[in-house]
Amino acid sequence: MNAFDHPYFVHALLAGTLIAAAAGLVGYFLVLRAQVFASDALSHVAFTGALAALALGYDLRLGLFAATIVLALVIAGLGRRGRADDVAIGSVFSWILGLGAFFLTMYTTSKGAGDGKAGVNVLFGSIFGLSASTAMVAALVAAGICLAVLAIARPLLFASLDEAVAAARGVPVRVLGIAFLVLVAACAAEATQAVGSLLLLGLFAAPAGAAQRLTDRPYVALALSVGLAVAEMWAGLAISYAAPQLPPSFAIMATATAVYAVTLIAVRPGRRIRARPLAVEV
Repeated sequence: MNAFDHPYFVHALLAGTLIAAAAGLVGYFLVLRAQVFASDALSHVAFTGALAALALGYDLRLGLFAATIVLALVIAGLGRRGRADDVAIGSVFSWILGLGAFFLTMYTTSKGAGDGKAGVNVLFGSIFGLSASTAMVAALVAAGICLAVLAIARPLLFASLDEAVAAARGVPVRVLGIAFLVLVAACAAEATQAVGSLLLLGLFAAPAGAAQRLTDRPYVALALSVGLAVAEMWAGLAISYAAPQLPPSFAIMATATAVYAVTLIAVRPGRRIRARPLAVEV
């Protein structure tokens, strides 16, 4: 039997491909806007939200999306022009993690110690455990995130490269910043099911970082970020299938890290694809 004869692999490939594409799109703008720390905070609040939902008897995904989106709105509200502010993030970061530990204890003591596996799945992902319906929902949500990011990509790029000029030209910089953080939150909530909240940052940052080292052209880098993220997802799933002792989350992140390390060592700034002068019209 080959990998495609196994339903669990097909489900993982379906959900993983679109989740990776969404992470590649979102990750590019996170790196460009220097908001990677915000994605780290959202990945950790995904853990807290999921455990809170389980402890209170609700669906895990409800907690994932509710917690991440609420925190994204809080971060955007505290930041300047809808941008995440590191001080604002840091002020709630430790408290959010403490809540996660509280809800994990609450869940395991109320449901039995054997249910502690749910916390492990949230932390490290369980992409090979997705059912057909869960994989389809994950794919549809990720596809919606991709479409939403592409819809705002041009003005968001303008605002990311020169916020002051974009604002002067009438670009709704604050609204774009808030909308983008909400999309990051939704992507973090969905991707947690694939790679886990602890490893999610790598799926956002590594492909986008590698893409930016390969080219200065924004749209080429955006496409490269998506392509690398999807290819790394596929490679990680294939490696984990061939070597079952390797968890898929580890294989995916190891591949992403290796690709970034290669670009870091092999690509010098002078050897990148150079950008043409960029004019962004709105």
